[in-house]
Amino acid sequence: MKQISILGCGWLGLPLAKSLLDNGYSVKGSTTSLDKISVLKNAGITPFNINLREDKIEGEIDLFLVNSEILIIDIPPKLRGNLKDTSTALGMTFVEKIQTLMPFIEKSSIEKVLFISSTSVYADDTSTALSVTEETKPFPDSESGKQLLAAERLLQSNPNFKTTIIRFGGLIGVERHPIKFLAGRKNIENPESPINLIHQEDCIGIIEKVIQTDTWNETFNAVVPFHPTRKDYYTQKAIELNLPIPEFNDSKPSVGKKIVSTKIEAVLGYTFKKEL
Repeated sequence: MKQISILGCGWLGLPLAKSLLDNGYSVKGSTTSLDKISVLKNAGITPFNINLREDKIEGEIDLFLVNSEILIIDIPPKLRGNLKDTSTALGMTFVEKIQTLMPFIEKSSIEKVLFISSTSVYADDTSTALSVTEETKPFPDSESGKQLLAAERLLQSNPNFKTTIIRFGGLIGVERHPIKFLAGRKNIENPESPINLIHQEDCIGIIEKVIQTDTWNETFNAVVPFHPTRKDYYTQKAIELNLPIPEFNDSKPSVGKKIVSTKIEAVLGYTFKKEL
């Protein structure tokens, strides 16, 4: 039985762990919350309370990694302060956490790393017709995007293990949808920019496909190939869910990008399953 360690059993990591268990894998999972240890344990996941700091790791990281062949890193940058000011003490704190983790991966049994990243590594553009593929040069314009890109490069440049990057678009699920935050809001910008979303079930399916096909040292964009404008999509969703219709600001040019995920279909043979 192949063993996988998942660093970060949150909104995506926990259902992913459960799905991997159903598919015959042994799973170790980490959480920063002591209250969640019992949740992991009751699901059949071997639980660990692990917290990455910039200069140390709190928790039994060696035991978490031992005897696992694959490590899935699913911990988003948690940024505070002025995100536009990269000269502050905020610095590259997420990257420093990954740097602190690296020696532990190197000395462990981990051979392959799957890093959950985001399409925020690509800049928005004044042209809503811009199509972004994995060949497009990343140029993040947000602090989280900058840190994710730096972490990607750090992991992929390490010769001690193979790393595959998955850049997910906006995450949605049964209880999570952007329209719930946008409903009834006014003066929303970028009405003509295309949506780039992906359902939780497809996120899990793509991760499992990478593992099943043993596809490493790759980078994938992952969004559903469905790109109506934000105004059209969220208006329709509000109507479907009987929510207040959001109002958009059409006075300024829309800024956005269309993420293309054809590589996932071509290389992994994956077919997107969930409608948005």
